[in-house]
Order: sequence, then C-alpha cells, then structure tokens
Amino acid sequence: MKRQWLLFSQVVTVLVAIWFVVGTLKPEWLNRRVPISGVTLLEAAPNADGAVMPGSFSPAAKVASPAVVSIATTQANAPAHPFQNDPWFRFFYGDREDDTPQQGLGSGVIVSPEGYILTNNHVIEGAQEIEVTLSDSRHATAQVIGADPDTDLAILRINLDRLPVIALGNSDTAQVGDRVLAIGNPFGVGQTVTSGIVSALGRNQLGINTFENFIQTDAAINPGNSGGALVDVNGNLIGINTAIYSRSGGNMGIGFAIPVSTARQVLEGIVRDGQVTRGWVGIEPSELTPELAETFGLKQTGGVVITGVLQNGPAANAGLRPGDLLLAVAGQPVKNVGELLTRIAALTPGENVKLEVVRRNQNLTLNVTAVQRPKTKVPR
Repeated sequence: MKRQWLLFSQVVTVLVAIWFVVGTLKPEWLNRRVPISGVTLLEAAPNADGAVMPGSFSPAAKVASPAVVSIATTQANAPAHPFQNDPWFRFFYGDREDDTPQQGLGSGVIVSPEGYILTNNHVIEGAQEIEVTLSDSRHATAQVIGADPDTDLAILRINLDRLPVIALGNSDTAQVGDRVLAIGNPFGVGQTVTSGIVSALGRNQLGINTFENFIQTDAAINPGNSGGALVDVNGNLIGINTAIYSRSGGNMGIGFAIPVSTARQVLEGIVRDGQVTRGWVGIEPSELTPELAETFGLKQTGGVVITGVLQNGPAANAGLRPGDLLLAVAGQPVKNVGELLTRIAALTPGENVKLEVVRRNQNLTLNVTAVQRPKTKVPR
C-alpha cells in the first residue's frame, strides 16, 4: 500500500509539473479550440454565472438605464408662403416644404412612479406632439406639465403602469474626479451608456441658461443625449445632461449637466405651484471690467456693477442706482453675475434682505424686499 501511494503521489507531481510548464510556455494549449471552416479559434474560459468583471459599471447601468427614456417630438413648421403655388414664385425660389412637420429627438428620465419625467426645455420647446419610448419598448404620449427656460428644464408626464424609476442622488456631494455614466439616446440610434469623470463643478458664465451651475464631465454627450441621465457609480441620478462644447457638433469631452439639486427644485415647484418660485429685485447687472470701473469711478476689483435699475422696482425703491457696485446679498458675497442672479433667485418673495454696495467709493447698506420673479413665457 505504501508503494502504491508513493507511486500515485509521484504521478500527480509529474502531471502538475507538466501542467505548470505548459501553462507557462504554451498557455493557448490549455484553451478550448473551436474549429470553424478550417480555422481554429481560441475560446476563453466562461465566467461564473452573474459574475461582474472587475471595474465594471454594469450594475450601475442596469439600475439606471430602465428609467431613461427616448423622447420624439413633432413640431409644425412655419406656414407655407402665400405665393407657394404661383408658378413664377416656384421658378425663382423653387419648391418649399415649409409646412412639413419637423421631427426632434432627445432623452428624459423617469423620476416618479406617477409618471413624471425630467428633460430639457429645448428638447420639447415648441412641440405639438411628444412621444416617449421606454427601454422595454412601450410607448406613450406625454403631457407637458411645465417648463422652466431659466434652467432649461421641463417636466413631462405619461400614464403607464409599472414604471421604472431612478433614485435621486446628491449632486452637492459630487467631487471632481468622481466616476459618472451618461445615459441617453444619441443620434436616435437607441439607448447607450458612456463613462467618464466629473471634470469640474459650478460651471457658469457659459451663456446657456439664466441660472447656471453645471456639472462638467468628459463622459460622451452627443446630440440626442439632451435630457438624459448623468448617474454615479451606484446608478443614482446626479444630473440632467444638457449641453456640450463642440466645434464640430460632436463630442469633444466637454459636456455639461444640470445638478439634480436644481432639477428637484424645479420639479417640486412646477408640480406644486405650476411654476418655479424665485426672488426678483429688478436690476440689470454686468461683470466688473476695467472700462466699467473707470466709467463709474470705482477702485474695487470685486463685485458686480449695476448698469440698470427698473423704475419703481424693488431695487429702485430701496435706493439702488446705476453705477453702484454690489458686493453682497443677505451677507453672502457675490463675485460675478451668475452668483448674483443665483443669490437673488434664492430669495423668498416678500423677504427683506440687506444689499452691501459701494457708491462713489463709499460703502452703503440698502434694504430691499424681493418679489416674485416674472414668469418667462414658453412658446408652445
């Protein structure tokens, strides 16, 4: 028995040694060969059922993707020219099809079991018909609940059962370098997922919206992705994809998303009140430039110059004048026009706050009572 056991152990040792040598020098010999029409291919060993590759964002994509929808809009074009049927008009100007409806594509995110969808205002602006397609191929006609052009957000609603809903994350805790996924329907080819990182936070002065506080990302955002989801590695919504910086119309690695904190505020305001409630004082601000500083005799290098004050408006009644340099609102300093607009918009109508200004190099404190910001008209 002892000799047999010794023989067995020696055979096993030799086989293991052979396996090790072959695995080191000729690993392809250990792979499964699949002959196809005289061509031998190597097939990798299968992963365990349900296994996720290391570093994969598949779990996040599976959680968030069902709640991202495709939005197709139909817009009526301009009416046909009154002389369109005139032969001489058609001879000089050709056939025009101005009355042909235009089609538009975008994306949206289901944020409520009641069927509320967040998207961009520019995706649905002017649309006469809006059709939403879910990831499970269900279709529904959407109703516009409201829109906020100042942030380029809109709220739609569909009437379907068993809707997939995305969880809202916390965009305020996002940091530069965080991994994110952009989910949408670029170019109308179907839902896609791209990955990247948060490149910057608080981007403003881009001239896109009135109130700008964008999350910048290098995740690919292409035409048709507008209104889609920017999610974290857990699949939670942290932004609504809105715009890209591009010289060619394609992705260049600079995309912008509206933080979910802003989107939540707009959603709650529109659903509850039919509009977003913001403060307003009736001023026209401008960035402080050397030319404006010289014009108004200002020596400071910070703050925002007031170049216009609405007559009989809250700011005018408080004593604010063109040429004043506004330094702070309610004790919070303002460094640029974007910050000033955000500070004032955050005021509650009827709230009395202090404005710290400089006039002819003298510091003044003015009390102003904010009112409801006039509603921006949205074309339909």
